[in-house]
Amino acid sequence: IHSGAGSSDNDYLILNIHVPGFKLPTSVSSQSLTEFGRITFEFETMCTADCEFYFMMDINRTSTTVVQSWEKTNKRQTYTHVMTKNASVSYTWTFQRTNQPSAVRRYVNDVAKIYTITVTNALDGVSSGCQACALSALPSSSACVPCPPGHYIDTHSSKCVECPPNTYLAPHSAAGPDACQPCGPSSKSDKDHRQCYSDCQFTHTDGNVTLTFNFSLLESAESLMNSPKFTSKGTKYFHVFNISLCGEQGQLAMCTDNVTDLSVSNPGRENDEGPSAVKSFICQSTIIPASGRGFHTALSSQSINLADTFLGATVDDSLAGIKASPELFPQTSKKVPDINFFYRSLEATSSCESGRSAVVTLRCNPDKSANGQLSVPSLCSEGTCDGCTFHFLWESSGACPICTERDYHLIEGVCKGGHQDMLYVWTEPKQCIGGVALPQKKTLPCEGMEYWIRFGAGIGTFTAVLLISLTCYFWKKNKRLEYKYSRLVMSANKECEMPAADSCAVMEGENEGEMDDDVVYSKPSLFRKLKAIASKGNGENEGEMDDDVVYSKPSLFRKLKAIASKGNGENYENMQLNSSQSKELVWS
Repeated sequence: IHSGAGSSDNDYLILNIHVPGFKLPTSVSSQSLTEFGRITFEFETMCTADCEFYFMMDINRTSTTVVQSWEKTNKRQTYTHVMTKNASVSYTWTFQRTNQPSAVRRYVNDVAKIYTITVTNALDGVSSGCQACALSALPSSSACVPCPPGHYIDTHSSKCVECPPNTYLAPHSAAGPDACQPCGPSSKSDKDHRQCYSDCQFTHTDGNVTLTFNFSLLESAESLMNSPKFTSKGTKYFHVFNISLCGEQGQLAMCTDNVTDLSVSNPGRENDEGPSAVKSFICQSTIIPASGRGFHTALSSQSINLADTFLGATVDDSLAGIKASPELFPQTSKKVPDINFFYRSLEATSSCESGRSAVVTLRCNPDKSANGQLSVPSLCSEGTCDGCTFHFLWESSGACPICTERDYHLIEGVCKGGHQDMLYVWTEPKQCIGGVALPQKKTLPCEGMEYWIRFGAGIGTFTAVLLISLTCYFWKKNKRLEYKYSRLVMSANKECEMPAADSCAVMEGENEGEMDDDVVYSKPSLFRKLKAIASKGNGENEGEMDDDVVYSKPSLFRKLKAIASKGNGENYENMQLNSSQSKELVWS
């Protein structure tokens, strides 16, 4: 399809296709998918001026909205738009060479070309191909039957098989088990396996520490309005973001255009939806305040879907090719990690070939309320820095982990009056919510420091008295031992002064056999002295301790020496005196 010449360069060249509705294939249930049809077209533009190419749609003949636009020259490419509701729709393509009026034709060679246009599941349309279907369970029937929600077609049996838990049925997927795609981390599928969502529960383990989060306080849809902008004519407008964090059981955010409501009444429209309502995890609307416009309410228009698929939640900065940018927000030194929720939109645009994406970062902030505060990067007030990935920071006390026993500690009070208070307090700064309660204060019996001081003083006094007593006792014993020893020395000196014997020889008539035993006198040992002192205390004679008498056999040398002396008749004046009982007396 080639754009025409027109009457002037600033004319709008329009192409329109009307689709009365959509009809899903027999094998697909109308409740199993959020996609009723899609339109795909291949085009290119070749311009030397500031040409513009628009793709627009009108649902149920209420209002025409711009879906996507392109400027200047664009190489040959394909664009796809998904229809998420079963309604009558008109698709319009508009091409304008320039917006500057001129009587002279300068850009007549600027052209827009559309090579193909394909609309799937169009009512009263024709089939472009065949695909496998599920057969009826009746033996006599071979007709195709729709599969229940969340079921895929088994290629071997041609029967409907339900997808495994926590998987979703991907649209336009091939038959077989590969049609069921797994949900991302910390996500689960709904009962119909249409989409994945978060149950607002999250668990993070770091080493031996496990943090459990409950985001149920944040599950309701929240709105964020950024700073005002102004058009070239000075009209003020805002961009409003509606966010449904978890999206559990279809509780999605909704953005509605109310422009038609101000001038056109449509009683056939649903009560909760406008002429162009968008339901998704994250959507955006343009709001024009009522002041200065002559209306009683603000205008809402250009509602777009930013995220209709939940990919998962993780503490990592990337998931499924989408990267979070924590450097865009103020840094935090708290120990609780940020939780990133990743989303994606299936609607591709000319600038975002893979569709738009969004990252919602949850940050624990006990100083905020349960609903908390949403914000966009200060460097990118539109919420995006590249037009394709949107970043949001949600600070809330509801983003803190559940309290456990690790979050409080014990403080022991002073023992007073035999009682001690045991007080439990939260670890500061407190970074948890709910969970376990703080234990009550306890009072336990105790023994104070004064008791241990008295006990220690008693032990010290007893030890000192014992040491003094032992010192005195051993000093007295030592004096007595010195006295006894001096007496022994004096007695020994007196004995040594005895007159020398006339003869030490054996007298005639004495029996030599009586020399068998010697008497040896020696000083008593210290043990014997101590034993004697103890015996004295028992009434024994003190003089008996002076000498000890030891009887011993004379050695062979002494016997031979005595015999030799007797045979030679030597003088024995210098020898020690033998007693009359043939005993040898030795003083030492």
